[in-house]
Amino acid sequence: MSLRLVLAASAVLAFAAPAFAQEAPAAPAAAAEAPMTEAELELRADAFEARMGEMTSEMQAAATAASGDQAKASADLDAIAARYQPEADAFAETLKGFIASQMASLPPEAQAQAAMAGPMIDAQVRGIPAQAKAEVLAAASGVSE
Repeated sequence: MSLRLVLAASAVLAFAAPAFAQEAPAAPAAAAEAPMTEAELELRADAFEARMGEMTSEMQAAATAASGDQAKASADLDAIAARYQPEADAFAETLKGFIASQMASLPPEAQAQAAMAGPMIDAQVRGIPAQAKAEVLAAASGVSE
């Protein structure tokens, strides 16, 4: 699932910071400024992943209940996605904040990479409900054909 890729990308940024910080002399000061630890981010990521799993299960059940009626399935999945969208948006903000907190401890080339990856990660996380809807609809239409 794409959530794994998003979380992997954020983990790379999270774990790259300490590795690069070993090369940077100001590492202790940067670490003290971090509002969230890597462990806290992992816990939040696990909770978010569980919630997105619940959303996907809910969507699959709704698609099955629609009995092949694509319009009903789409409308029902839209409603489910809308309920979970605030959680995706909140987790995207959490990731954005974590990445920003790690930037000072990265060397300039890593900062540039993180700056480029940040918006992509943000868009992917915010797009998870819509992507799940598309995947569930595609699976439902493949089953009914």
